[in-house]
Amino acid sequence: MTSRFGRRTVLQLLATAAATPIAPLAARTFTRRADGIDWAGFLARHDMIWDRIPQAWDEAPFLGNGMLGAMLYRDADSGAIRVDIGRSDFQDHRKPMKHANFDNARLPIGHFLLRTRGRVTNDCTLRLNLHDAVLTGEVTTDRGRIGIRAYVHAEDMAIVVETRATGGEAGASWQWVGEPAISPRQTYSIVRNEPTRGLPGYRPNPEGQRSRDGREELWIQPLLAGGGATTAWRTEPGRLVASVAFRRDGDAGRAEALQAVRRFTASPRPFVRHQAWWHAYYPASFISIPDTRVESFYWIQMYKLASATRADRALIDNQGPWLQLTPWPSTWWNLNVQLTYWPTVASNRAELSQSLIRTLHDHRDALIANVAPPFRSDSATINRTSADDLDSPENPPSQRTGATEMTGMASVGRAPEVGDLPWALHNVWMVWRHTQDLTMLRETLFPLLRRTTNYYRHFLSRGADGKLHLPVTYSPEYAAAPDANYDLALLRWSCTALIEAAGRLGIDDPLLPEWKRILAELVDYPRDRTGYMIGAGLPLKSSHRHFSHLLMVYPLYLVNREQPGAVEVIQRTLDHWQSMPEALRGYSSTGASQVSAAIGNGDAALRYLKGLFDDYLRPNTLYKESGPVIETPLSGAQAVMDMLLQSWGGAVRPFPAVPTAWRDCAFSDLSAEGGFLVSGVRAGGATRWIKVVSKAGEPLAIVTDIADPVATVEGRPVRLVPGRNGHLKADLAKGQTLLLRPRSGREMPPVAPVAMAGPQNSFGVNVRNVQPVQKDPSLPPTA
Repeated sequence: MTSRFGRRTVLQLLATAAATPIAPLAARTFTRRADGIDWAGFLARHDMIWDRIPQAWDEAPFLGNGMLGAMLYRDADSGAIRVDIGRSDFQDHRKPMKHANFDNARLPIGHFLLRTRGRVTNDCTLRLNLHDAVLTGEVTTDRGRIGIRAYVHAEDMAIVVETRATGGEAGASWQWVGEPAISPRQTYSIVRNEPTRGLPGYRPNPEGQRSRDGREELWIQPLLAGGGATTAWRTEPGRLVASVAFRRDGDAGRAEALQAVRRFTASPRPFVRHQAWWHAYYPASFISIPDTRVESFYWIQMYKLASATRADRALIDNQGPWLQLTPWPSTWWNLNVQLTYWPTVASNRAELSQSLIRTLHDHRDALIANVAPPFRSDSATINRTSADDLDSPENPPSQRTGATEMTGMASVGRAPEVGDLPWALHNVWMVWRHTQDLTMLRETLFPLLRRTTNYYRHFLSRGADGKLHLPVTYSPEYAAAPDANYDLALLRWSCTALIEAAGRLGIDDPLLPEWKRILAELVDYPRDRTGYMIGAGLPLKSSHRHFSHLLMVYPLYLVNREQPGAVEVIQRTLDHWQSMPEALRGYSSTGASQVSAAIGNGDAALRYLKGLFDDYLRPNTLYKESGPVIETPLSGAQAVMDMLLQSWGGAVRPFPAVPTAWRDCAFSDLSAEGGFLVSGVRAGGATRWIKVVSKAGEPLAIVTDIADPVATVEGRPVRLVPGRNGHLKADLAKGQTLLLRPRSGREMPPVAPVAMAGPQNSFGVNVRNVQPVQKDPSLPPTA
């Protein structure tokens, strides 16, 4: 296209973007309401239920508001009911940052113990009500019962636990236990006797101090780096109200924490406001499938997402607001962030991705400073792990050749992971494609993607074959190799996305010829008889939990089932990857599910997803690999949506990989690329209708399994224009609705919950949740 912008204007635009505070994401304008659903009744069948007292974090009910978090279970040492307290942004910030997971680690805060008169027994009746985001029920002691209602307020920074004692428990009281502000990885190395995970000479932060201010009690935890966190709480008859504030300097959030508790205790009807937020959250989209356990799992993940982040709150790191003893007390950029945020987009909840987008935008200077000085004028990167300030320098690639085997998963002395930041930007790209938010594209995505692509450009070289090649880089989490498929896929996608973005923004970027040249001349993906390799000269020959060598298939769809011969190569690569199970873990199951769905194999997609359930998923849907990590179950929610709706390659694909067992299924207002909201119903194994609403007026191409579809737009018949690979094209203006039905079909079943198959309320600790013997999710101490 001919642009009205010249080179100078491009540079001015990029400079302006670098100095511009991020604008609010426009995704909320895309939110619709799934009509006719009894949300309270529907979600009630997915509530988690406990008839035995939870004993640890991976059995516990969890609550959160995108910043504060709480979990309730029986404390192993004291036998009391314990309420863990967390705040997502309470992170060490020692400068200069030399030791990842120590200098910038998430830090524990403390917990409350409910000191009862009697001994807490195993018997309880607890229910985590998803619709209201509240835990209710009773725990039993040998002297009486204690009724509980607990929630983390959706809007206010307040954790609330209300109690009602009966029998001999009238004197139950709360006790605060402050925890030392030490990197959980350091503590983990000591508790687990794994010194290789610890840091010799680690300096603990100062001890916390207890104080009181009026009716509120305080726990003030200072940090060596300055600032700290303050926990403030008030106990009243039958109620505990607590808040945590964090500041990197000054009074450690003392005034803020106090104000939060006092404002909340003075506010009228706070629980009504809390309910109203959650009741408005769920109807953004709807799905129902004839496997009640999978359906429950999906909706618990939707609850988990909004408990873990909000548009204006914390980036989700490996823990979310529920920090526990772990070797992973930071943010991981070589898979964890990406998988965590995937389900926010297709579920029509893209505003939750704003916490990621804002973090990238606001810390652009750190991303630039992460590269070596010679590259800072035009490049940016991030190392494998960081805190939310994104301070994480990485060495540049070298030009040496050859491939090196991995020893464990140690990163000491490894080649750099150049692709981690571009992969995170692909998440941002998905938000752009689904919301069509031009402001975000212009101010955040385009400038950062331009820099990460420039970083690759510095290291490209022409080989004897005339092709452009990459030097040795690290393919998470396997080995280093030249022409690593991880980086080749991300570089190809980056150039393609930049060309498209420049066109949409009307920018005649001086690098356009370079991006096109790279696409034309970049070496092809290395592969052998087993499929795609790790990189040039390095086949996959030992078990590998990561799918870093398969990114061109998923989530990038650069290699896809519309291309001749692609499915056979994809399937061969998938089978080879899964044939060596020793190191496979939970996200190996969800990744295999998503790759299977990408090639239209719904039965395999469901089978692999069930592998997560059978082998790794905990009773409350949390997950661990040596320590808790949050991303894998969330990526499982995306796997469910991938079976119901896909959008890539310029086309919307309803019901692209429905398992044979899902003869009846329905969804409403799932989001697709191009700013479309899609709804549909299948009954008796056949698609009965599909509806597409255009929110942006983008061109629509749709792929459907309806053999002879009849199309109407706003009730008027329209002709669908056949395109390549079964694409059917239609003109759809902004705000218009396309309806597809079989020519012979008369009935249009409504979007509604389908009949249950399997027990409801099967998560939690109850008689319906029979946990199989699970695989050992621990990882080698070198990880």
